[in-house]
Order: sequence, then C-alpha cells, then structure tokens
Amino acid sequence: MIVWVNGCFDVLHIGHIALFKWAKSQGDYLIVGIDSDKRVKGLKGDGRPFNNQNDRYQMLKSIRYIDEVVIFNSEEELRKNITKHNIHTMVVGDEYKDKEVIGSENAKKVVFFPKIPNYSTTNILEYKKNNLL
Repeated sequence: MIVWVNGCFDVLHIGHIALFKWAKSQGDYLIVGIDSDKRVKGLKGDGRPFNNQNDRYQMLKSIRYIDEVVIFNSEEELRKNITKHNIHTMVVGDEYKDKEVIGSENAKKVVFFPKIPNYSTTNILEYKKNNLL
C-alpha cells in the first residue's frame, strides 16, 4: 500500500521524523509531497521558506523512511498527485481532524498522526529570530 504525507517541511525537526516513521508503518511505500517555494511563500509569508524546495527535497530524500518525494504548486496539483500515485492512505497531523484535508477525496483512507507537542517549524524560526535580536 502506498502512503502519502504532505507539507512544507521547511526546517526539519524530531516531530517530522516521528511522522515519517509512523507514516511508513502504515504501508509499504511512503511518498512525501512538499509545497513549492512559491506555494510556501503564499501560505506562510515573504520570510518563508527558510530552506528552498531543492534543499528540502534533498534532505527528505536522505531520510530512510521516505521512498519518494514530489513537489507540488497548488491544491489541484496535490489532488492530481494523490490520484496519479494511487494513494491508499493519507497521513495527516491530528490538528486537521476537524478541517478539510485537501486531496483526501482521492485517497482510500485518511489517518491522523498525533502531533509531538512543542515541535513546530514556525516556533523554531520565531525562537531563533527572537534570540538573535
């Protein structure tokens, strides 16, 4: 079974690694979709991404739990990738339990990963910024 996880994954942290490990345990093959630089900038503002899409792609490819990484530019492209790769299971952070999960209509199943408390790329970048000033 093919499993899908997507996100920005701008600054990797232990919460991401736990997510990838758990997601991989849900099937045989894990694909990670990452938002393009343009999409991240649109979603998170001009200061993001911190790491460009090529660097994020290479970092993710080096993680043993991940079999494939794809970059997408829009919600439509995200949905197309889920259909194209015949995704069985989408793994999503549990903070999305009561929200729309884009592309879930194209997967057979959605499961929620319990987010690791106190780990967030946004928090890491804010902490770094505030402690450098």
